[in-house]
Amino acid sequence: MSNERESSEDNSDLDPSDVAQRRTLIKVLFINLAQAIVVGVVGALADSTSLMGAALDSFADGIVYGLSIYAVGHTVIAKARVARLSGTFLILLAVGLLIEVLRRFFAAGEPIGLAMIIVALANAATNLFCLRLLRSYQNEDVHLRASWIFTTNDMYVNLGIAASGVAVILFQSSLPDLLIGLVVVAIAFKGGWEILGQARDARRSEASTVSGPRS
Repeated sequence: MSNERESSEDNSDLDPSDVAQRRTLIKVLFINLAQAIVVGVVGALADSTSLMGAALDSFADGIVYGLSIYAVGHTVIAKARVARLSGTFLILLAVGLLIEVLRRFFAAGEPIGLAMIIVALANAATNLFCLRLLRSYQNEDVHLRASWIFTTNDMYVNLGIAASGVAVILFQSSLPDLLIGLVVVAIAFKGGWEILGQARDARRSEASTVSGPRS
């Protein structure tokens, strides 16, 4: 009962639209954390660089959604700061994943293609469900646009992992898995820079609005 009371108090200062945003982001947050755990375990067992990258990406998304939940109901500047932090975190994740891809390249692991296909397709379907939840918010505040970018990137990454799993089976090689790992790195870098750009634009727009036209 106390948790419900605290939750209602937290939502009492929010507009109905803000409450809907928060509920949607909470749903997507838990979905991504579940993805990170499942895909991470399977990725480790299947010795797949791309699945491990997808797991790290889902974990990063969970952090971003948590930050976005905090930003709901706050000022544009606060939302821009959250988006900037999200973009920076995504770029750092890309650097860490690049190091892991290079390590696994020299270690010459043998990923399990079928596991990659099944898990990646299940992940892509979950990403699509998340996008449906976020669809009505994709053109709103910068922190929500960052969430949309993260989830869209995830879906493309998982489709690529499924394709690489097919290639691993056909060619009996770990190279497709490593190549998709590099693609995940590139997508993460691109998404991070895009989010940082949107955060910068939001801050500039808010600053010009506050300052107003000069007489």
